[in-house]
Formats: sequence, structure tokens, C-alpha cells
Amino acid sequence: MNNHSSSTSDFILLGLSSNPWMQKPLFAIFFAMYLVTVVGNVLIILAIRSDSRLHTPMYFFLSNLSFMDICFTTVTVPKMLVNLLSETKTISYMGCLIQMYFFMALGNTDSYLLASMAIDRLVAICNPLHYDVVMRPRRCLLMLLGSCTISHLHALFRVLLMSRLSFCASHVIKHFFCDTQPVLKLSCSDTSSSQIVVLTETLAVIVTPFLCILFSYLRIIVTVLRIPSAAGKWKAFSTCGSHLTVVALFYGSIIYVYFRPLSMYSVVKDRVATVMYTVVTPMMNPFIYSLRNKDMKRGLRKLMDKVHL
Repeated sequence: MNNHSSSTSDFILLGLSSNPWMQKPLFAIFFAMYLVTVVGNVLIILAIRSDSRLHTPMYFFLSNLSFMDICFTTVTVPKMLVNLLSETKTISYMGCLIQMYFFMALGNTDSYLLASMAIDRLVAICNPLHYDVVMRPRRCLLMLLGSCTISHLHALFRVLLMSRLSFCASHVIKHFFCDTQPVLKLSCSDTSSSQIVVLTETLAVIVTPFLCILFSYLRIIVTVLRIPSAAGKWKAFSTCGSHLTVVALFYGSIIYVYFRPLSMYSVVKDRVATVMYTVVTPMMNPFIYSLRNKDMKRGLRKLMDKVHL
């Protein structure tokens, strides 16, 4: 904290818009989106837990993805909602680092869970006879624990790096939460080495699961194209459709925000792209997985029947 040379220990989060007329409409929109995210993902978790036919590796990872999505949006959205109705819009220095830590830890866990789900689909389609052996519960649990451990270590390293920076002049973060790039922009320390470390480390943490997903789907495509019947091809691809949609939404916006030098950082464009993977993707996941998935629809119907009883 001694490196944090300033008269005040608070940052000011500008939020999505500084227009006073926009604060209440934005509050209403994001409060509704947050509610839909929490309710939708809780329903997915309960449906999977209540239907024994959904006690498979794919749905084990999906229920954990839903849980991570609830936590992930809770790190940023409630604080943003409070700031939309508040005059001060401040966040303490320590609060900023804590928010940054959990945002990165949970976001990266999401990324690794999507990679785990891609591996699950790869084994199911390319090696179906050995699926139960390869994707046994113990191995799935280890994949989940590995995802969490790597992500939390990465977040800890990044926050320790950020805590060494000094902030002298401006304390206004041009964002709705404490993200790395907007905070780096405010530092009066030399951030060139931090930027290089951040970029290389982000490459390692985000690109590793992304390459894993890419490799899995290349293998899946090759295998599916060998299936003689069109119906067989469609059935194999349809089990991957939901996952591919989520991957495209999540990684598309992340790559746009994080894989550019600080000089190319654009406040407005980055806010929009960040809203995509922090709010829109976690909200859309339950719809994507339930609307296109017969097993999930059946599980949700079964859950509703239990509730009505």
C-alpha cells in the first residue's frame, strides 16, 4: 500500500455513462439482466442436480460453469448498480484490487471450464467406447480443481503486480469496474514492464484453453465428416452447437478487449465488449443450453413438476 502515493485511497469508477439522465434507465436494464442471470443459472444447477440422467461429465461441467457465471457477474454488476444510483461512485484501493482478483480468477475459471467441456465433447464423439473410463468422475473433479487453481494463482500474481504501481494524479477509472487496462492507464509508474508481463501471462492463461477448444473441435470435425449418414453427422454436431455458441460469445469479446496494446485502448468500445462477456454471455448461457438441448429441457420440466407438487 505504501507505493500507492496519493492523498486519497479511493478510485472513482465512471461507469458506463456519465450522462445523469442515463443512470436510472441503465440501472433498470442491468438490474433486470442480473436477475435473469442469477435465476437462469440457478435453474440450470437445480435441474442438473434433480435429474439423475443429467449426472454426466458434460452436465457436471455445465452446472459448475453456471455457478461460476453467477459469481463472475456478482463481482462487478452489484457494485455497478450501486454506483448508478450513487453520487460518489467510489471504490477503495483495496476494494479495487479485491474486485480485480475475483474478476480474473472467476473469468479464467470460466475459460478453463469451457475447455474442459470441449474435451468432454471430443471424447464423446471421437472415442465413445472409452468415454466412461476417460471421463470418470474423479478425473472430472481434478479438471475442475485444476481450472480453479491455475486461475486463482494467475489472478494473485496479476494483483500483486498491480499493487506495486503508484497512482499520483488522476483517480478516475474510465470503466464500470477495476479492470487491468483502465487501472494501468492511471499509473504514474513505468508500466511498460507490467504491460509485457500482463500480455504474455494473459496469452498463456487465455490462449491455452482456447487452443485446447480449437484442437478439440478440429478433431471433432474430422471425425464427424467420416460419419456416412447425414443424420449421424447432424446428431454429432448438434451436441456441440450450444457449447460453440458460448465459446464464440465469450472468447470473441475477450480477445477484442485484451489482445491489443495499451495505446489502442478505446474506452467506449472496450466498455461495450466487456459488457458482452461480463453480463451478456453469463445471462445467455442458460438460454443457449436449455433452448437447444432436449435433455436440459426435460430436466427443467422435471424440476418444474417437482416445484408444482
